[in-house]
Amino acid sequence: MLGSLLDDALDRTVVGGYTNVGYALRSQLWPPDDLPSMAGRTALVTGATSGLGLATAEGFARLGARVVLVARDAERGERARARVAEYGRGVQPQLELCDLASLRAVGELAERVKAGLDRLDVAVHNAGVLPPARELTVDGIELTFAVNVVAPFLLTRRLVDMLQRSRPARIVTVSSGGMYARGLHASDLQFAAGEFSGTTAYARTKRAQVVLAEMWASRLRDRGIVVSAVHPGWADTPGLSAALPAFHRLTRPLLRTAEQGADTIVWLGAAARPGRETGGFWHDRRRRPTHLLPGTGESAADRQTLWQECERLTGGPVRDA
Repeated sequence: MLGSLLDDALDRTVVGGYTNVGYALRSQLWPPDDLPSMAGRTALVTGATSGLGLATAEGFARLGARVVLVARDAERGERARARVAEYGRGVQPQLELCDLASLRAVGELAERVKAGLDRLDVAVHNAGVLPPARELTVDGIELTFAVNVVAPFLLTRRLVDMLQRSRPARIVTVSSGGMYARGLHASDLQFAAGEFSGTTAYARTKRAQVVLAEMWASRLRDRGIVVSAVHPGWADTPGLSAALPAFHRLTRPLLRTAEQGADTIVWLGAAARPGRETGGFWHDRRRRPTHLLPGTGESAADRQTLWQECERLTGGPVRDA
């Protein structure tokens, strides 16, 4: 009971819950042997060249999994692959290059994965962007929405059958605590109205990710696939320092390491307990509420609008099992 009360208090203070302080206090309560071997299992991680993605890939490799690292840049991808190989217990990681801003590239990635692997047990959607200005991809989609929302939606729908064959399987989407400050805004999913704010667009896409994780969980519940979303807290990563330099400078003494931020991502992919609970939004190995502030909730119609827009952009209605 004391641990639960402390945990709740940390979460509501934000600074206490999202920083290295919260991680240090909570991690003392976790079982020391809660991460079983992943030998014989395969995990795919997008955005795996640095920060949370690289730490997640290393975590899976330490547990004996075969890791597929998805990266946009070949040189950075090779450096990450070599680093993950150091933890691989003899299992060599695989590098796949993909520009997630291109629907064609995402589709080709899915086909290569299906052709080159005999199983896929865990898919982690970690890659994300926070551009300073509104820009469109080659497909005419606003960049933040394309990379953070549409790309993982397309990759999920293309890999569902493979994940089902490997069941029990898991899908983990890396969101952000920043999504608590924003609603879905289903009427303007691509941020065409008003002055563009990169941080606002990012937070809205992180909200959309959580909504879609819940909707995928409902659809895949009977197919042996557990779907989760997670926020890692405030972690000191290259992405944070590049996208939010002032915030990074201000909070740096309190920021988590990438490994601390990735802990719950790895736990969701490996541990027994989260494999029994689909559709959850997690932080520091505990399921969290998805709404804290008034005015951020979405209607069933809003959720359906988001789903249908993702379907439209990625090839039409998703086939039900």
